Amino acid sequence: MTKSSTNSDASGLEMWGGVECTVVRVGDEYRDQSEETGHSYRREDIDLIADLGVTTVRYPILWESIAPDSLDDLDFSWTDERLAMLRERGITIIGGLLHHGSGPRYTELLDPEFPQKLADYAAKVAARYPWIKMWTPVNEPLTTARFSALYGHWYPHTKDYSLFLRALVNQCKGTLEAMRAIRKIIPDAQLVQTEDMGKCYSTASLRYQANFENERRWLSLDLQCGMIDPNHKMHRLLIGAGIGWEEIEGFAGGEAKPDILGINHYLTSERFLDHRTDLYPGHEVGGNGRDTYVDAEAVRVKRCDGDTGFAPRLREVWDRYRLPIAITEVHHGCHRDEQLRWFVEVWKTAQQLREEGVDLRAVTIWSMFGNVDWRFLLTQKNGFYDTGAFDVRGGTPRPTIVAKAAKALAHGEDFDHPVLDSPGWWRRPPRLYPWNERCRPMEWGGRKLLITGATGTLGNAFAKVCEERALPFCLTTREELDICDEGSIRAAIARHKPWAVINTAGFVRVADAEREREACLKWNAEGPAKLAATCSDAGIKLVTFSSDLVFDGQLGRPYREDDPVAPANVYGLSKARAEKHVLAALEDALVIRTSAFFGPWDKYNFAWNTLEALARGEPVRAGRNTAVSPTYVPDLCHATLDLLVDGEKGIWHLANQGKLSWYEFATQVAEGAGYDPSLVLPIEDAPANTALTSSRGIMLRPIERAIEDYLGSVGERAEEPFKVDVAAE
Repeated sequence: MTKSSTNSDASGLEMWGGVECTVVRVGDEYRDQSEETGHSYRREDIDLIADLGVTTVRYPILWESIAPDSLDDLDFSWTDERLAMLRERGITIIGGLLHHGSGPRYTELLDPEFPQKLADYAAKVAARYPWIKMWTPVNEPLTTARFSALYGHWYPHTKDYSLFLRALVNQCKGTLEAMRAIRKIIPDAQLVQTEDMGKCYSTASLRYQANFENERRWLSLDLQCGMIDPNHKMHRLLIGAGIGWEEIEGFAGGEAKPDILGINHYLTSERFLDHRTDLYPGHEVGGNGRDTYVDAEAVRVKRCDGDTGFAPRLREVWDRYRLPIAITEVHHGCHRDEQLRWFVEVWKTAQQLREEGVDLRAVTIWSMFGNVDWRFLLTQKNGFYDTGAFDVRGGTPRPTIVAKAAKALAHGEDFDHPVLDSPGWWRRPPRLYPWNERCRPMEWGGRKLLITGATGTLGNAFAKVCEERALPFCLTTREELDICDEGSIRAAIARHKPWAVINTAGFVRVADAEREREACLKWNAEGPAKLAATCSDAGIKLVTFSSDLVFDGQLGRPYREDDPVAPANVYGLSKARAEKHVLAALEDALVIRTSAFFGPWDKYNFAWNTLEALARGEPVRAGRNTAVSPTYVPDLCHATLDLLVDGEKGIWHLANQGKLSWYEFATQVAEGAGYDPSLVLPIEDAPANTALTSSRGIMLRPIERAIEDYLGSVGERAEEPFKVDVAAE
C-alpha cells in the first residue's frame, strides 16, 4: 500500500498521539509524569512525535504546572515552546487542562469554587493560545472522582459516596464552565471528553452490584450530555448526595456535550465481581456493606469471552450517544510482543467499527514515552517504568516496535511482524483464573525462533519464556544444529525457517577454559562467527551472548557498552573475539553482554549452591572484593526478547541494576531465605569490578527485587529454615 498524504489509513482512520502527563496529588506531594518520564526536559520529543505521522496530539497545558500558586501568576514558557514546535510541524493540538489532578493547592475537587476557578484558568489559556480548537478541560472525570474521593488513592483521599458524587459533578461543572470561557474567545472550540468505559460482570448473587456499576459508568457523559432527568436511574442517587437539581439542569443547554467522545480502555478496565472469595487466594477482598466479594479481571473469566474488549464497549458508546468517537488511549503494560499485539488489534477493531457505520475518527498512541508507577496508581514510588511507543531508559528516547508500527499505519502502509502470528495473552487459555471450566489449550503456528543450546541453562530458560509469551520456537541440540559446522547451520535454518536465531550454545566452564583454550575459542568465538555469517546469508536476525569477563575489572566503575574490552582470562578472550567476528559478519546482530546469572529453573548457579549449603548447615565462603552484576535469568530472557522484537542491534549490557561482591550476594540470599547470615564467610580475594551498566538503556530491575522473586520461586519464607525443594527442580 502506498503512503497516504493525509496521514491516515485508506479508510480515513487517523493516528493521534499523546504523552502521559498526569499531575496527581498524593497527600501533600505532587507527582508529575512528564517530569518522571523525562518528557519535560527533552525538546527533541516533539520531533519524534511529529515524525511518526500523527495528525493530532493530546498535550498538557496543566493547571498545576502553569499556575501552581495563583491564577494571577502564570508561567507559559514551557508550553509556549512545545506548542509552537507542534504547530510548526502541522500537528493539531488537544489542550488538556487537568489530567487526573485535583488542581493546585488553592483548590481541590470538593471545593465549591472549583468549577469557576478552572474556568478562570481556561480563559487565560484560551487567550494565550486562541489557535487551539480542541480541548479536554478534565480528563476522565468519573475515574478521577473514583480514585480520589471514593477509593481514597489520590487527594482529597476520601472514601465517601456523597463526596465521590460531589467530586464528579464539580469536574463536570468545571468542564461546562471551562468550555463557556474558552468559547468566548474561540467560538468554534470543540470539546473532546475522555472517559474510561469499562464494564462490570458478576456472579448471579452480585448481579445487582454489577448492574449498578454499569449504570454508574455513564454518569459523567450522561450529565454532560444533559441526559439526566427525574427518570434517569442515577437521578435519585445524585439528589440524595446533596447535588442540587439546579446543578443538574445547568447541563441541559448542551454546552458541555462533547463534540468528540474520547474513550480510554485497558485490558483491566472490565471487572468481574465474585462472592466466592476462596477461589482467589492472595487477592484483596472487598465489599459494599451488604456482600463481601473479590473485584477480579473479567478478561481472565471464561464466561465473559466474546463480550469484553474495545469492540463491544465502543458499540455501546455509539448506540447510547451517536457522537463521533476517538480511541484516546492505547497502552498495554506488558512485554513488547503483547504491546504490539494489543495496539494492532485496537487499530483493526477501529477499522472494523468504521465499516459497521460507527463514526470513529482516530486511534491514539498512548503513551508516547511511557509512564512511571502507574501499576501502583502513583501511590507508591517504586520507579517502575512501563515502556511507551518510545523507551526513555537510555536518556534518548528509543523507538520500540510499537512506534514503528504506528508510523507505518499512520502513513497508510501495511505492517507485519512475526509476533503477530500468535494471539495476545488476553486470548490465550493460560490467562484464565484456575477455577474456570477446563478448556482445550490453544494451538498456534506461525514463524519461529530457533534457539540453540537445548542442554544448557539459558536455552531452556528461553524456551520457557517463549512458551509463556506465545512465541513459537524450536530448541535444538548440538546434534540438530552444530554452531561450528556451517552445513549443519544451513540445514537447520532451511528446515525450521526461523525469523531469528537465539544462540545460547557455547563453552561455559570459565575455570576449565584456561586448560581447554582451543575448545573454548572454538565454541565461543568460531561457532558464533559461523552462525552470524549464515544468518547474514539467510537474511535473518541473530542474538548471541557475551560476558562481563571481556573486562578485567580494573576500571574502577561499572562498565558501559562503549568501554574498551580487556579480557583477563581465556573465557573473556573467547567472548571478546566472538563480539568482533559476529558484528563483522552481521552488523544487525544483537550481542548481549551479561553477568553471573541465576534463576529458578536450574541448580547450576551460585545462588542455588548457597541455599543448598546453608540448608545443610554448612558455611558458604565467598569473595569480598570481586564485584559483579548478578543477573536474574527470567529478567534477562524477557529483556532480550523485547530488544529482538524491537529490531535492536549491536552490543547491549543486560544485567540487574546494582553491583554486589560474591560475599554480599550470598549474604542477601541467606538473609532473604531466613538463614543466619553469619554462615556466609568472606574471602579476601583480588579486587576486581566487572559490574555492568548501560548507556543504551538500563532494562532490568534492581538486583534486590530480583533476589526476592528468585527466593519466592524456589522456596517460602517462614519461621522454619528455608526449604529447598530439590525434587521440584
